[in-house]
Amino acid sequence: MLLFSILEEMFSYAFIRKAVIVGLLVSLCASLLGVSLVLKRYSMIGDGLSHVGFGALALATALNLAPLSVSIPVVVLAAFFLLRLSENSAVKGDAAVAVISTASLAIGVVIISLTTGMNTDVCNYLFGSILAMTKADVYLSVTLSIAVLILFVLFYHKIFAVTFDETFAKATGVKTGIYNTLIAVLTAVTIVLGMRMMGSVLISALIIFPALTSMRLCKRFKSVTIGAAVISAICFFIGVVVSFLYAIPTGASVVMANIGAFCLFGLINMMKQRRIRI
Repeated sequence: MLLFSILEEMFSYAFIRKAVIVGLLVSLCASLLGVSLVLKRYSMIGDGLSHVGFGALALATALNLAPLSVSIPVVVLAAFFLLRLSENSAVKGDAAVAVISTASLAIGVVIISLTTGMNTDVCNYLFGSILAMTKADVYLSVTLSIAVLILFVLFYHKIFAVTFDETFAKATGVKTGIYNTLIAVLTAVTIVLGMRMMGSVLISALIIFPALTSMRLCKRFKSVTIGAAVISAICFFIGVVVSFLYAIPTGASVVMANIGAFCLFGLINMMKQRRIRI
């Protein structure tokens, strides 16, 4: 009964209703893409692109432009560049992510220091705030999140192929470059949409934790993907409720919920393995 009264009070606020809708959609997108990124050992792309997003948001603030309209194309271009840099140069994988990540963060800090200064808006970009989303942001976020989910479902089998055995997929005629680019672009869009709520520092947790948690118990790609989506949605909702009850940042509480789920599933997996040995 207490839980229902808490939920009733929480959902009486319009900004929380908007945050839950957008947050659940972004969490689903991040968890689905996260499975492929983790298995391809490219999970830190989320961290790199989130820092690019921070730089883009800083530029949008300095120019007094709509944050999402600036950051989405910039981060998508960065995803293309990151993919090409990793494939066609001496700078590979995590090193390429580190180069883009640190450069973008530094540019963002310089822009902010020279214009608006280190104010509350900057903290919102770094650590997230459910109050930061405008009505236009909500409509755009919902539309793009649904588009990401639809594209993931439509190209699920191709994404599965390039995730598990890219060489074999290439040999069978799959245009792996196109689908790797699709994964990168969908990830870029998801990162930007989630940054307003989770912040550039914490958004990569939405990509990494649900996938790793699901892999603790599930073994097949499809079951891991579904498990990651369910875990991500539940953890996000728990995080929002905890944030409302204790007045702590939403992004941090969502990450803590994911950490709790990761530890719980790890414990269950250990007990399961021990039972099998006995």
